[in-house]
Amino acid sequence: MSSNPYHDKRCQWLMYLVFFAGVGLIPVFIDDAFLLNQFALYGVFGLLAVSISLCWGAGGILNLGQGLMFGLSAYGMAMTMQMQSQDPINNPIPPFMLNNGLDHLPWFWSLFSSTGGGIFLTLAVPTLFCLLFGGLMFSARVSGPFFAIISLALLSAVGTLVLDIQPYTNGANGISPPMPLQIFGAPLDPYSTSMFWVVFVCLCGLTVLAKLITQSKFGQIVHALKNDPERVRFLGYNVALYETLIYTLSGFIAAVAGCCFTLIVQYVSPAQFDVAFSITMVIWAGIGGRLSLLGSIIGALLIQGGQSYLGDSFLNSWMLILGLFFIVVVRFLPRGLAGLIESVLGRLRTPEPAAHEASAALTKSGS
Repeated sequence: MSSNPYHDKRCQWLMYLVFFAGVGLIPVFIDDAFLLNQFALYGVFGLLAVSISLCWGAGGILNLGQGLMFGLSAYGMAMTMQMQSQDPINNPIPPFMLNNGLDHLPWFWSLFSSTGGGIFLTLAVPTLFCLLFGGLMFSARVSGPFFAIISLALLSAVGTLVLDIQPYTNGANGISPPMPLQIFGAPLDPYSTSMFWVVFVCLCGLTVLAKLITQSKFGQIVHALKNDPERVRFLGYNVALYETLIYTLSGFIAAVAGCCFTLIVQYVSPAQFDVAFSITMVIWAGIGGRLSLLGSIIGALLIQGGQSYLGDSFLNSWMLILGLFFIVVVRFLPRGLAGLIESVLGRLRTPEPAAHEASAALTKSGS
């Protein structure tokens, strides 16, 4: 039996503990508001990487349209924050709607007048969409590249729709809530330590939850159907149901990321539905290691950190450099950086007991 510590659950949880303990110490050593805001934004990217790893790495479902759930949630939170700043009696209509000729508040905007109800809808709508869309697709046995293409086309269609219905979404200008989200009367400043802790708790909690799911019986079945869905189907399991559930869980995590994104930047636009951004999420997981939740997070941090500090130097060439890096990793490190660590630890593993005893016997007989 292999003694590679990479596959030891205790070692895995220890690495998670060390990683999140290190991230949690960031506010202790950094008090710069801008840097804390940036680190919180990186946490959002980490959440998106976890969602891709859960869907693609654990479930084998290549989703190129994850930005759809992210964008819907981001818009939902922006609508909630915008409605908080409106006077329900004297000024119920956001200014951009008046500028676009609307003289009444659309019915679906009124649903976000309540902060609690708005946050609920912000997370529930993308999750419910995943449940319905995934159920339809997987029941029809749409999978592999066909599902990836359909999800990408749907993302592009929704992004175009959001851009076209300008009176309701402000089109390309997006929505800029004038004030931070108010929680129990207190503003959640996007540049505060509180905002960092909100994102940290979401990232830590959802990553641990995803890890527990992958190690459960449900996760084992999902892993099995990723490798051979027909065999799992012949064993009596409802493959479509398991695929739909893992896809929905992934969408929920992406929705949480979208919610946090708007809280941090206080702005949302059709750019959140950009096809290139959704493909970049897949690159994060591919480079970090789609089979590893922690590896995917590290991949997102490395790529986005590199873009922040090198993107201005290379400008438009950055995407070409990123694409080339992704090709190299896929060609030579198909399991990403996490796979490289697995290989290194495998070479350093301790000898198995049987091999150790045989070696000792040979040494004894030789002496």
